[in-house]
Amino acid sequence: MRALQTAATGMAAQELNVQVISNNIANLRTTGFKRQQAQFQDLLYDSLKRPGSATSDQGTIMPSGLVIGSGVKTVATPRDMSQGTLTSTGKSYDLAIRGEGYFKLRMPDGTFSYTRDGNFGLDAQGQLVTQNGYAVEPGITVPQNATAVTIGAQGTVQATIPGQSAQQTLGTIQLTRFINKTGLNSIGDNLFTETAASGQPIDGTPGQEGFGNLQQTYLEDANVNAVTEISGLIAAQRAYEMNSKVVTAADQMLSVTSQMFRG
Repeated sequence: MRALQTAATGMAAQELNVQVISNNIANLRTTGFKRQQAQFQDLLYDSLKRPGSATSDQGTIMPSGLVIGSGVKTVATPRDMSQGTLTSTGKSYDLAIRGEGYFKLRMPDGTFSYTRDGNFGLDAQGQLVTQNGYAVEPGITVPQNATAVTIGAQGTVQATIPGQSAQQTLGTIQLTRFINKTGLNSIGDNLFTETAASGQPIDGTPGQEGFGNLQQTYLEDANVNAVTEISGLIAAQRAYEMNSKVVTAADQMLSVTSQMFRG
């Protein structure tokens, strides 16, 4: 019976939907995390009588037709790249982006990745790095004798050095944006990589047109809303249950038909 297969596609789609929602909830406190949302499309249709087909030799046609669908499929799980709430941490090397852009990181193999997670620190050489040790581009090295480091909204990094009356400029942190940021590939560890869908990376200075600015001693929270996720989880569960009811009903109908043949 066709209804069994159709309902099965609905159950599979909602199972994946629950997986996406559970990942969102699991990352509720992950810095810079962007929530995902499952999107669905209907499957192919079996046109028993196509709309507009002739119904008589006098030229009358069917106004709607007789078309039977075959279920649903998951087509994408795009990320919501909207701004998360900024939370103060009081740590000098914590940075949040207010607006568009990503921090650019140099990976150990020489390639680049991108992140909204500004939970930075210093390595043994004083270079600004992520918690996994990936260097922030362009490279910023803080002198060992620096007593204070300030990072401006436009990305300028300055350090107070004993014996110097003026702060020493160490460099400027750049940001990168993409034409289609939902096309970025998530590789874990709060990192994204460029794809053919995202377009080429566009580097620029914080505060310039099209780029956000930096907020020192702040981090960007995940843009996950717990109430929205729980509501979506309940809706997905109910949809799964309704599809399972279709399976049960189809099974009962097949059972009745089988008993008729035995009789």
